[in-house]
Amino acid sequence: MHKTKILYVEDELYLGKIVKESLESRDFEVKMLSDGLNILPILESFQPHICVLDVMLPKKDGFTIGQEVREKRPELPIIYLTAKNQLADVVKGFNSGGNDYVKKPFSMEELILRINNILNLSKQQTSANTNDQGIAIGSLKFLPKKYELHFNGEVRKLSNREAQLLHIFANHQNQSIGRKEILMEVWGDDSIFNSRNLDVYIKKIRGYFKSDSHLEIVTLKGYGYHFVVG
Repeated sequence: MHKTKILYVEDELYLGKIVKESLESRDFEVKMLSDGLNILPILESFQPHICVLDVMLPKKDGFTIGQEVREKRPELPIIYLTAKNQLADVVKGFNSGGNDYVKKPFSMEELILRINNILNLSKQQTSANTNDQGIAIGSLKFLPKKYELHFNGEVRKLSNREAQLLHIFANHQNQSIGRKEILMEVWGDDSIFNSRNLDVYIKKIRGYFKSDSHLEIVTLKGYGYHFVVG
């Protein structure tokens, strides 16, 4: 059986060594870098299944590295590690292509849980996407296998998390869905932190839907959302 490959960027070498050895003890294969200056050729040669990126790095920050990774491998999941926890930093992280955001200090159990959760969700989505025909959402066309949203002749490349949420809404056209249900399906838990992450993504998806005035995600206070497709 092939091991899951993790590309890990961390400039705190002592912490990095602990995390690397802990992941390897759980049967992951880990490639650790102290900076991300040469990440693209390593991305090509190592072919990771997931990236774990510290944000506060010398020479080039983790968000910038994440954007480069996302442009090269749009389907590759990214987890950011950072001491920052302000909403603006969370938004910046997801805008740069992140799938999850782990605050320092963290436990190895939490990190491994989040890694496995994202990988399992990615596998489920890949197995569900058996063709490239796409899913119609009003005048938009969602191609889950390619992580693309087509509208008005334009193509929007999606992150893994955006594609997961779009898939949920595509399957609930003119239906209601609970907020907790979304959180459990996408993040695996309904913590306050993940709830804030969901708010960030809902705002982004509403922005994508602005190209079709007949699409609307209506907030149902105390429950979740109703996705209107006129």
